[in-house]
Amino acid sequence: MSAPRIKIGIAGTGRMGTAIALRLLSLGNDVTVWNRTPGKTAALAAAGAHVAATASALASEADIILTILTDAAAIDAVYSGAGGLLTGEIGGKLFIEMSTVRPATEQALAKKVRAAGAAMIDCPVGGSIGPTADGKLFGFAGGEAADVARARPLLDQLCRRVEHVGPVGAGARLKLAVNLPTQVYWQAFGEALSLCRPLGLDGARTMDIFRDTSGAPKVLEHRGGDIAEALDGKLKPSRNFDIDSVRKDLRTMLEEARSLGCSLPVVERALECYDDMSRDGAGATDCAIHPVMWSQRAGK
Repeated sequence: MSAPRIKIGIAGTGRMGTAIALRLLSLGNDVTVWNRTPGKTAALAAAGAHVAATASALASEADIILTILTDAAAIDAVYSGAGGLLTGEIGGKLFIEMSTVRPATEQALAKKVRAAGAAMIDCPVGGSIGPTADGKLFGFAGGEAADVARARPLLDQLCRRVEHVGPVGAGARLKLAVNLPTQVYWQAFGEALSLCRPLGLDGARTMDIFRDTSGAPKVLEHRGGDIAEALDGKLKPSRNFDIDSVRKDLRTMLEEARSLGCSLPVVERALECYDDMSRDGAGATDCAIHPVMWSQRAGK
């Protein structure tokens, strides 16, 4: 049975926004896109997406508006700035906000959206470009039950599983929690590889050993091949989540922890290490390659 056709607007066409748009286009949806940097919509236009002149026009044209943006400042600009989404004809429409930000950011935005006569859920997702193309993301949804139900036909085209975990902001909170172990793991794995270097094992064998032991989380099932190639000196351009994006997420986790009166000492130290890598010019490197680069920093 074919997926239901939905008239969708997408504001924010970075790596994930573009991948989401391509997935939805492949299923026959009517997709309109907009980005603050217009050149980032060219590939989607070639793939059949409509390109809106402004965020306001995008919101007026679509029935459901999906946003995936860099941070709270970008959300404020895209929604509330001149010609922003909230200036469009949005009465009765649904917004799905998918950025990785603090819960309070989503809660404040939802109030603005409701005041403008529309509804909103937050639903950041777990997964990267590959799972997006296959519709195998994991959605962390926060919002009113009726609004989440309304969003499901769209989310089910993107996600293998969608969990409604509470009111608006709950999705953002769970996404930060889920990202934390993986982002800390890449640093820990880099330190483990530092201990392995004197063995002289090739990349494929190293990864095979780790994947067959308790030293490997699920993420190595998907990224082990890339890491093995990097260990053998075959670095590839970033195709997923880069080191600077990890730094942004870790800072967001620390801000949220401080607001709750708790500490995240492991995250603090991991962020310092990622900051070191970024200062060395590796900020745009795929975060899964961070362990390899860290292990090669002997004596630094």
